[in-house]
Amino acid sequence: MLELNKENFDAEVINYTEKPVFVDFWGEKCQKCLELMPDVHKLEEKYGDKIKFASLNTSQNRRLAIAQKVLGLPTMIVYVNGEKAEVLTPDKISSAADIEEMLKRFYK
Repeated sequence: MLELNKENFDAEVINYTEKPVFVDFWGEKCQKCLELMPDVHKLEEKYGDKIKFASLNTSQNRRLAIAQKVLGLPTMIVYVNGEKAEVLTPDKISSAADIEEMLKRFYK
């Protein structure tokens, strides 16, 4: 999974147009984030041919997370042509199945 930071975020997400980009915004102290991470990696194996997978550690990139209006963790966002196409906020993520449902909408 591609690790994002302020140096590569624009190139890898905002200016990337080949396929949708899934970004997992997570934090080192977020237990739910850490629990979901192995499942997210499995989803990358399943959908990685059609969707680009990336993650952003908000502990190390706080300003970037705030600029993307990420207010709680975990937050998952799919970008299409640099625009937010769908956002899963913590209240909508109870399991990996919720994440997979969102991904299926972009898997063509």
